[in-house]
Amino acid sequence: MAEVSREIGLHTSTTFHLLRTLTNLGYLVQDEITKQYRLGSRIFGLAATACAETQLLQLSVPLLTELAHQTGDTSHLAIFDHGEVVMISRVEGNSPVGLSERVGNPRPAHCSALGKVLLAHVTETELKPYLDTHELKPFTPRTITSPSRLREELARVREQGYAFDDEELAQGIRCLAVPVRNFAGRVVAATGISAPVWRLGMERLAQLTEMVKTTGHRLSQQLGSVDNEGMRGLGVEGVILTEGSHV
Repeated sequence: MAEVSREIGLHTSTTFHLLRTLTNLGYLVQDEITKQYRLGSRIFGLAATACAETQLLQLSVPLLTELAHQTGDTSHLAIFDHGEVVMISRVEGNSPVGLSERVGNPRPAHCSALGKVLLAHVTETELKPYLDTHELKPFTPRTITSPSRLREELARVREQGYAFDDEELAQGIRCLAVPVRNFAGRVVAATGISAPVWRLGMERLAQLTEMVKTTGHRLSQQLGSVDNEGMRGLGVEGVILTEGSHV
């Protein structure tokens, strides 16, 4: 403790409280005999998470670029963090109309395609607290604001293997997203496209769904996933979306 105190330039009493807190949280471990400190398991967990996200980002860029080129629409990749969807990568398409959204900006999960994919694959012990503590704020007249309706929507997302946002977050914008799985088959991210309604119409939905799901499957494969679930639904021949319904 004295060595740490000298290195960081804090009083020994302050250092003691900091070290004790970090030890109690699992970020440090103190040897009972030598009283020396070493890194705890929580630190390695943080490092593993950071490495995983870095690898995910590096692997995704070529695939997102290809998807944006194929569709002409903006492609993106997002993760779930403390109840919010955080976009970690995006590639602009060649459409003359671009969507202004910065990487790193959080967005609500309940009304975006990316968010619904991520929410659909959390455990019940994670979903219930989310529904209990997060306001399902209406951003447009199409936003799902009922917990029971959202549960039904998430069940459909799990079944069909993709999520669709029909102007639920922003009027005039539609989004399509699919899950990305790691080597253990766990959903670690969501990828998809966003476009103005006149570009992402119902007549293009089946074609784009196949393309986006293929991208998600390829990225999952690069992360070591051998689950065929990511390819479920490829070959969809048509999707009917009536007013007020959510695919």
